Amino acid sequence: MRMWMVPPEIMCNQHLLGEHCELHMFVGALRMGTRIDGYIRNDLLELHSIFSRHEELVKELERRGMCHKSPLILPEEIVERLSEEYRSHTINRAEALAELIKRCKNCRRNYIKFLNERKEMR
Repeated sequence: MRMWMVPPEIMCNQHLLGEHCELHMFVGALRMGTRIDGYIRNDLLELHSIFSRHEELVKELERRGMCHKSPLILPEEIVERLSEEYRSHTINRAEALAELIKRCKNCRRNYIKFLNERKEMR
């Protein structure tokens, strides 16, 4: 499980749907009291961004014509029990992007297209 924290529009469908599913899995794990040390240590989880990231992914899913019917529910008291270090951890986005485009040719292609479109807008 991981949060990529890259612009959702560069993600292929598989990674977009995968991260969305994994956000729900993270929430389920937190609700069950599963330890998250390894996710924080390996830069895979950004607790303070779970809800905003979910919304970003949902917007992209819907923009691509996919249906979304799974609200993200995580009681605040569960998050409050975690250390400040865990609650404030921020994923290194540059490293995550580099890893994603190294792993996936479709995300890499989308990223190049994304960069070219941004150049054209200038």
